[in-house]
Amino acid sequence: MNAESSRPAALLLDMDGVLYHGSQALPQAREFLAAIQDLPHLFITNNPIATPAQVADRLQSIGFARPGEQDILTSGVATAQWLHTRTPGFRYFAVGAGGLDAELSRFGTADARRADYVVVGEGAGLDYASLTTGINLVLKRGARLISTNPDATVDGHREGEHLVLPGGGALVAAFEVACGCRAITIGKPEPLLFDMALQRLGVAAGDCVMIGDRADTDIAGAQRLGIRTAMVRTGRLAPGARWPEEQAPPDWDVESLDGLLQAWRASWSGWP
Repeated sequence: MNAESSRPAALLLDMDGVLYHGSQALPQAREFLAAIQDLPHLFITNNPIATPAQVADRLQSIGFARPGEQDILTSGVATAQWLHTRTPGFRYFAVGAGGLDAELSRFGTADARRADYVVVGEGAGLDYASLTTGINLVLKRGARLISTNPDATVDGHREGEHLVLPGGGALVAAFEVACGCRAITIGKPEPLLFDMALQRLGVAAGDCVMIGDRADTDIAGAQRLGIRTAMVRTGRLAPGARWPEEQAPPDWDVESLDGLLQAWRASWSGWP
């Protein structure tokens, strides 16, 4: 494949750790988005807490141009759409912060007594009462256990300090142990979120590049589908850190978005 033919037709971009940390834009992130503004792209995230409108507002508050809500795909949106396709008019019991319920309620109805699905997201909401309700819906009512994303931990910030927070994988683990079953997972590295993103962009996997900061979700999941991958070491994997031996390396491994842009400009004539 020559360099010219390998130019991507579209991009998928993770956000936290790629574009920003907390409320601070990462260096050259605004310039990178300006450079790719005419190339079809989609912001995708495993975070189900915020709605696309809230994600767009946050990007704008950090200093980015506000993207359209149709240009943002969260694991909460993907979960709601997948459940609607599988069971139109579904009933659900949601565990996690409010954004997940907001997306689920667009297609389904909250029902803590007769739910078809117990949907576990991220953020506040898991306690003894919700765990008990969810367990009994699965064991006694036959509800299916759904996880928006498998991240064991996620990054957070409080008063400028970096925090490690429990992710969706940590929350759903309690249900899996108690119920003796595995949840159906929607978010990265599973294929459902990627498939929906490709469908929305209208491109084939081989014509797309996924830009992320996590080897285990962003990069691994894209590789399984044949999506080319770019690791930017501004998040979980620091510059100089060893690449996981059990995983194939990404197509590009750079320290920053600026490094990625420079690599692409060197490979493809006319790149912005």
